[in-house]
Amino acid sequence: MYKNFAEVKSALASGVSVLEITESYLNRIEEHKNLNAFLEVFTDSVRENALRVDEKIKAGNAGRLAGMVIGIKDNICYKGHKVSASSKILEGFESLYTATALERLLNEDAIVIGRLNCDQFAMGSSNENSAFGPVRNPLNINTVPGGSSGGSAAAVAANLCTVSLGSDTGGSIRQPASFTGTYGIKPTYGRISRYGLIAYASSFDQIGAFTNTLEDNALVTEIMSGKDPMDSTSTSKEVGSYTLTPTSDKKHIAFIQEAYEMEGMQPEVKARMDEVIATLKADGHTVEPVSFPYLDYMVPTYYVLSTAEASSNLSRFDGVHYGYRAKDAVGVEATYKKSRSEGFGPEVQRRIMAGTFVLSNEFYEAYYSKGQKVRRVLQDKTKAIFADFDFVLTPTTPATAFELNAVNDPIQMYLQDIFTVHANLTGNPAISLPYGKGNDGMPFGLQLMSAPFTEKALYDFSAYLETKFTLN
Repeated sequence: MYKNFAEVKSALASGVSVLEITESYLNRIEEHKNLNAFLEVFTDSVRENALRVDEKIKAGNAGRLAGMVIGIKDNICYKGHKVSASSKILEGFESLYTATALERLLNEDAIVIGRLNCDQFAMGSSNENSAFGPVRNPLNINTVPGGSSGGSAAAVAANLCTVSLGSDTGGSIRQPASFTGTYGIKPTYGRISRYGLIAYASSFDQIGAFTNTLEDNALVTEIMSGKDPMDSTSTSKEVGSYTLTPTSDKKHIAFIQEAYEMEGMQPEVKARMDEVIATLKADGHTVEPVSFPYLDYMVPTYYVLSTAEASSNLSRFDGVHYGYRAKDAVGVEATYKKSRSEGFGPEVQRRIMAGTFVLSNEFYEAYYSKGQKVRRVLQDKTKAIFADFDFVLTPTTPATAFELNAVNDPIQMYLQDIFTVHANLTGNPAISLPYGKGNDGMPFGLQLMSAPFTEKALYDFSAYLETKFTLN
């Protein structure tokens, strides 16, 4: 069992082949099929690629990620392999190209082992919205792994792959990382190319990594980052090295007063926040509360804007050009209606309808236009905070993972993103670090957010925190 890339490299140094490492992961996936983390295992291509990497190692020209086995969320394209966004609407569709972020990992000789279950079109906070059944949390199979990248989180937590890729639109990497005790990052918007990521909400989506160590997270994020001519929103800002160098410099750290005082937070989460704040102060850092009076507006603003973008993005899935088509539909209009009604799940339909509503002539100004104005207010306030502080500290989630089928109200499910949507609305980078356990034995995360394009500083301060705390 290989928990991280350091263990993989150690095995390679002792004479274990990449093929043998790959086979051990294949065996573990088979043993943990009950988790429903993988929708498809690329058994043939993964073995072929393992043999190819073994030859490159022998020749002395292998890449930086030789031996790393990765799983990909089922909304990331991999040429010649199926991708479905965990929805029936893309039934039988095969990727015609590889996502840029994934291509960069492959160029360093990472090996893709399979595609991972997720909420349909990345819409959900529990991974119960997949057309192919829910994913179970490997730490307690009666609980959810979080969403929408639940399969990616579960696969890393259960050691079914070395690293996995997910996407984060409103917290879909960080919230599952919190629920599974893994590391998960949402980079700055534009830091990693979105080319080859099936779009949910284009001004929010970002690809990121799940890992069992901070070092692995920094490594794959560095390799995936950088300008891509295929994505006009990707940045040309220099990436540099993300190699961890724990900083001893004293920092200015803010914690959001309204989040800290929020009702309903699990007592263990609040107690751990108190402990972290006290330790940072004792070590000479400045840690101060800041008021962010817009906390209650963030989730509604996020859902107004993201559903509007989803309504537009998902219009291409029509049952005509590719993917699922209703068998008994007659005529163009009936084909559209029946194919989309049968192909999209209830949550996707709900968000498409909500997005269409807020974009309609009658309500555009009242909802979508106002939502954009609120987003600007949030961005300006956040920018002002980072003019005085290096980091913003919050819990990643208010509580540990909830049980399957425990949250049936959509509004309550949306509120699972209360601490994570901030970084998506403003475009800032944010990372979830495993930093505690509840009385139920389940993990929860600490979230650190920093100014745009300061991933290096975010990783280095996270590395410092690991010297101060036992991050479970």
